[in-house]
Amino acid sequence: MAVEGGMKCVKFLVFFFNFIFWICGIALIAIGVFVQVQLNNSVIIKDASSSGAPIVIIAVGVIVFFVSFFGCCGAWKENYCMVTTFAILLTLIFLVEIAAAIAGYVFKDKVNNFFRQSFEGAMSKYNATEDVRKAVDDIQRDFHCCGANSSSDWSKYPPFSVNKAVPDSCCVNVTKDCGKNQSNINTEGCVEKVNLWIKNNVLAIAGVALGIAFFELLGIIFACCLMKGIRSGYEVM
Repeated sequence: MAVEGGMKCVKFLVFFFNFIFWICGIALIAIGVFVQVQLNNSVIIKDASSSGAPIVIIAVGVIVFFVSFFGCCGAWKENYCMVTTFAILLTLIFLVEIAAAIAGYVFKDKVNNFFRQSFEGAMSKYNATEDVRKAVDDIQRDFHCCGANSSSDWSKYPPFSVNKAVPDSCCVNVTKDCGKNQSNINTEGCVEKVNLWIKNNVLAIAGVALGIAFFELLGIIFACCLMKGIRSGYEVM
């Protein structure tokens, strides 16, 4: 028996919110990929822990993407089992997102320390491989910074400890051998610059996440209402 009256409105609301969830799934995947790309560009040592958060975001996005189709089918066919499964899955996703947000806040300082250790380790191996040199140069050039804490950090590592210079990527205007001119270099450390970048972007990411969580909560409420309506219809029959 098809739902009638107000439940029919709820049915279409569930269908509409599933379309929103489908878009949210794409948004989560895009955010996860963006964060992962930025981490790959910013973190010298490709440690598994540094990729944990973006991988979780991508995984949740993919799950939301497919669950939204499941919810659409359940709402359209008025299938109690499918709508119930959709509500349970969406609740689990909501809880996982809350747990991920808490974990991100708790471990934010560890990320900063990890980057500091990684960058200092890369500075000590600057001339060891081309990949390490390129990674350090890219960070210093993109973030307009020099060294981990300041440009003076390079005085600890050869050959810069001998010639009192810094890599050319430290320069305000990058040209060949410009690192020998101390008046033309960025003096701020990369750890602070990257940390500032994370703080500026985390607000935008948090805003998107809160918006997604709000729609998910509404979806759970409407799905529960539709479940009740479908079950009432079965009992009438």
